[in-house]
Amino acid sequence: MDLKQIHELIKIINKSNIGEISIEDKDGKVTIKQKEEPVAAVAAAPVQQVFTTSPAAAVPSPPQVSTPQEAVSKTDHLITIKSPMIGTFYRRPSPDKPILAEIGAEIVPGKVVCIIEAMKLFNEIESEISGTIVKVLVEDASPVEFDQPLFLVEPA
Repeated sequence: MDLKQIHELIKIINKSNIGEISIEDKDGKVTIKQKEEPVAAVAAAPVQQVFTTSPAAAVPSPPQVSTPQEAVSKTDHLITIKSPMIGTFYRRPSPDKPILAEIGAEIVPGKVVCIIEAMKLFNEIESEISGTIVKVLVEDASPVEFDQPLFLVEPA
């Protein structure tokens, strides 16, 4: 099974309610498991909950979550580079090589920004946009999911 077939299979599984699928052929075996709970990224201000000791306020009210308008307006123009596959995220091609995409680095389409190891294969992930890396969203050598945000880029 080649990488494109695996990507298509992941897309189909994500759109369905199938929990897990395993496919085996002459080249090997692929098992795809769907996440149990979707992960949502929410920008919210820190909330402090105040408890009082008066009998009238014995049951605390649920915390109010608000999204600051300033934080939204600062990041709404940024573009997210997402993981095209499940695997392990690496910022450098090998431990003795320099980091591929630092914060503040200029990127262009075709520039390798990271490596994702999947099934013992090291896949170079190339940028599809021009811009400047503003934030790295994943720690080096961390597992990543399909379509997980990796970088925030300010477009050029």
